[in-house]
Amino acid sequence: MIERLIVMRAAMLGVALGLATGGGPRAYSKAPAIERQAPGYYRLRIGDVEITALSDGTNMLPAAALLINSTPAEINRLLSREDLADPVETSINAFLINTGAKLVLIDTGAGNLMGPGLGALLDNLRASGYQPAQVDEIYLTHMHPDHIGGLVVHGRRAFANAVLYTARPEAEYWLDPKNMEGKPEEVKQRFRDATLRVEPYRAAGKFVEFDAGVALASGIRALATPGHTPGHTSYVVESRGEKLVILGDLVHVAAVQFPLTGIALKFDDDPRAAVAQRESAFAAAARDGYWVAGAHLSFPGIGHVRAESVGYTWLPANYHSRS
Repeated sequence: MIERLIVMRAAMLGVALGLATGGGPRAYSKAPAIERQAPGYYRLRIGDVEITALSDGTNMLPAAALLINSTPAEINRLLSREDLADPVETSINAFLINTGAKLVLIDTGAGNLMGPGLGALLDNLRASGYQPAQVDEIYLTHMHPDHIGGLVVHGRRAFANAVLYTARPEAEYWLDPKNMEGKPEEVKQRFRDATLRVEPYRAAGKFVEFDAGVALASGIRALATPGHTPGHTSYVVESRGEKLVILGDLVHVAAVQFPLTGIALKFDDDPRAAVAQRESAFAAAARDGYWVAGAHLSFPGIGHVRAESVGYTWLPANYHSRS
């Protein structure tokens, strides 16, 4: 016993001497920086429906160059209020809806169409506990590359059992090669990308065009919101008196377009219509207090809208870990 006490006191003295001389506790390894975020998924319940927000990653958006109906000075002022700078890092989100009877995916991210930092949707889908083969249906908000790129991997359908749905005006615009005539090469490539991503589903008999306002699944309704593209579509999810509206691309830069809803984007097919759709969506969400979700709102892209004396404020969902 005495010997044990002597050993313990010696050990304690060694630690004390080490601290006194600045040596500190021994470092057992040099830990390299991991440089990865946690898997990008987030859950929300809307009544009996489970919503899983899925991150495809982020890219840098040159706000002053792409936003119109404003000035670079005004855009930078609004960004700086949120401690942001131009170009602004922008999320690309998709949303998985489990109705209990069907598993529905809204949009598929950019895949490999827009460079590094994106294409994480499938990994995050699996991390969230689901598999691509479990997805029953895919609903597109529109056919821009950051929403359709994840449909295909190595030329094959990434969601082997899913039926792909899109609004009829969207399909008629992007899948008709006549509509690319006279367009700049960058825009022509978007037409080609749309055809290449949709064709494997069409060839498999798994492509459906729908008309405005239809109910696509129990508790999920399509809402026509054209402007950003000819057939841009938002989706309304309702269950047990609760509601979520998935806005798609009605907003791209929250720090700018919530306070000043009239600021449009160069990529908008019809900027005036896009502004009108955004203002209508914000007004309804603020008035009725339901949840909204956006493809380019900072991940998870879910929250509420509050009306101000001028414009609106975005109120992101408070994080929770309850199942």
